Amino acid sequence: MSMNEMMGGHIVNRFNDEMSQLHGLVLKLSELARSQMHDAVKTLDDEDCEAAQVVIERDKKLNDLDIEADDEIIRLIAKRQPMAKDLRDIIAVGKIVSDLERIGDQARWVARMTIHFYDGDKLPPNHHLLDDIPRMAEMVDEMIIKAMGAFENLDLEQALDVIQLNLELENEFKSALRRLSTYLMDDARHVGHVTEVVLGLRAIERAGGYAKNIAGYVVFLVKGTDVRHESLEQVAAEVRAEAW
Repeated sequence: MSMNEMMGGHIVNRFNDEMSQLHGLVLKLSELARSQMHDAVKTLDDEDCEAAQVVIERDKKLNDLDIEADDEIIRLIAKRQPMAKDLRDIIAVGKIVSDLERIGDQARWVARMTIHFYDGDKLPPNHHLLDDIPRMAEMVDEMIIKAMGAFENLDLEQALDVIQLNLELENEFKSALRRLSTYLMDDARHVGHVTEVVLGLRAIERAGGYAKNIAGYVVFLVKGTDVRHESLEQVAAEVRAEAW
């Protein structure tokens, strides 16, 4: 083996090691984002403003990991000057990191709802107004788990599952809005609380949209095609198309 071949292999191994470390950072981000959303929703159920404040303050950890990942990506690009597939991997990872951080932002919004509803002497909302929040949050949690599984294993079928789940989440969001409208028709005094709940549901629905984006980045990683704005049928056709 020539010296050039040995050096080339060493560089490839170093790059793979650095990418593995970056992937590990992404998985750490995903676990924290999931934990933030779970804990934020629990603060609503428990009417726990102190726990909600912890969720809000812990968002800084997500921001710090986001910055750490960005710094590592910049360093990798500058140091390795990757081309083709390697560059695509780094770009996709950077986008996944950004969307995981945004999921954390939506969890922070839910935690702020808890403080808005239960801090002070204000009349708290009827708990039935909040029934759809944990249900939708569970759907989002499943989406994140599947999206990260698709990322770890480059599993296109699992990525498709996430995109399908996002359609179900959007339908659930619409159904929740209809259910909330019945409370307004029964008693217009609910309008303030309903408005806040709608914003909370919207935050959770957005978090699901970010999980869907991650699934789309997996397709980009494997196929090299940006499918974020394609229909489920179009993505499925792209995923199952044979390479030339």
